[in-house]
Amino acid sequence: MTINEIQDEIIEEFADIDDWMDRYAYIIDMGNTLPPMPEEYKTPQYIIEGCQSRAWLHADITPEGLIHFTADSDAIIVKGIISMLLKVLNDHSPAEIADADLYFIDKIGLAENLSPTRSNGLAALVKQMKLYAIAYKAKLENEGK
Repeated sequence: MTINEIQDEIIEEFADIDDWMDRYAYIIDMGNTLPPMPEEYKTPQYIIEGCQSRAWLHADITPEGLIHFTADSDAIIVKGIISMLLKVLNDHSPAEIADADLYFIDKIGLAENLSPTRSNGLAALVKQMKLYAIAYKAKLENEGK
């Protein structure tokens, strides 16, 4: 599936949930499905700066040239947001991730329904994911792949 197809799927899932308390509960449920992050990545090197709670993000490139993210947070709502971002961006090419317009965030009303500090954390997380993508894209280009 493309990044936009996955975003459209998430938008559709949220279209059926009118109440924001129910949407928060759904986001928290998504966070509960987040695979555990290896402890070796829960270090200051992988922490997302600008996040109110502690959140970590790590990226690897697969042999197929796709980026695979692992992430975690000590806050349940942040875990849910991370889970959505991973669902949308995981296992895509660096170019696809770097160029992605993450319109689902606005379409489901996420940014406007988060506290300012959570919104800053969301922006910091997206920025870091895109920075990983740009770095891996440059690395692959330098290797001639």
